Amino acid sequence: MDSKKGDLQKILGALSLFPSRKILVIGDIMMDQFLWGEVSRISPEAPVPVVKVEKETFLLGGAANVVNNLLGLRTQVLLTGVIGSDGMGRRLMRKLQSLGTTTDGLVMEEGRPTAIKTRIIAHQQQVVRVDRERVSPISPASLKTILEVIRENLSGIHGIIVSDYGKGVVSQELMAHIRKVAGKKALPILVDPKPGNIRWYKGVTLITPNHLEAGQAVGKKLETEEDLIWAGKQLLKQLQCKSVLITRGKEGMTLFSKQSKVNHIPTVAKKVFDVTGAGDTVIATLMLSLVSGLNIIQACMAANYAAGIVVGEIGTAAIQAEDLKRVLLYSMKI
Repeated sequence: MDSKKGDLQKILGALSLFPSRKILVIGDIMMDQFLWGEVSRISPEAPVPVVKVEKETFLLGGAANVVNNLLGLRTQVLLTGVIGSDGMGRRLMRKLQSLGTTTDGLVMEEGRPTAIKTRIIAHQQQVVRVDRERVSPISPASLKTILEVIRENLSGIHGIIVSDYGKGVVSQELMAHIRKVAGKKALPILVDPKPGNIRWYKGVTLITPNHLEAGQAVGKKLETEEDLIWAGKQLLKQLQCKSVLITRGKEGMTLFSKQSKVNHIPTVAKKVFDVTGAGDTVIATLMLSLVSGLNIIQACMAANYAAGIVVGEIGTAAIQAEDLKRVLLYSMKI
């Protein structure tokens, strides 16, 4: 058996352990609204397309989409973050409950709307996106409640994912608390970062910026392979974390780790329709792989296969365990 097939066999074995794991997800919670329709004319009022809406769908977004991916991989999850005391916040809670997970960690903050990202799709392409949100730090009372949720629910937790979309939930104080409690239990901390908050992630296990975010984090446009490698090494040194994984869309992903050389993992996606939410799929699969006994290279391989599945779908897609297993089995045969 060659090394790749051996790694795929180990990934398949780890999948069976996912249901016995429990992950704590912390971060900015959103609802993704999709308006689907067709364009047949240009507006007489302005040079813009007129979209005739035919259907509307609501999907979990932000940190909630990380939860959606974890649930798709059949693990146990606890989500904590802030939503508004409004109709969209209640809709989001019902959606989580319908997936069979608890909403006990959600904090409703009066006067703060639930974040909504509305995407208008026509002929399989996004026409425009409209964001309704408040970008500001959460209240001291909300932060206090989140810290209490973390303290009270660490029993049985195998890892912590921080999903930072820069909307105000993640702060320096929150990250310091997470590092403290995780350190006592030797829990891995994986962060989907916001470049402007990069200094807050010092000492975490791994961060997963995309190509653009990595450049923003180091203050340099990454135009060449050499630029990318420099940026990855710079982030690794600056944050003193174990690993940095830069996701690169159709170029795959590149792993920088203290334990090994720079590793490039080519994409396995056959087609790319929409990268919305792919980062959530990557970090969810990475975490479950690591806490199920895979090494970092094997975990990145698993995340790469998972991402290759969801980018082939329109909308905020989430990975499903049976789809990942099917693709892994197929890859072992070729």
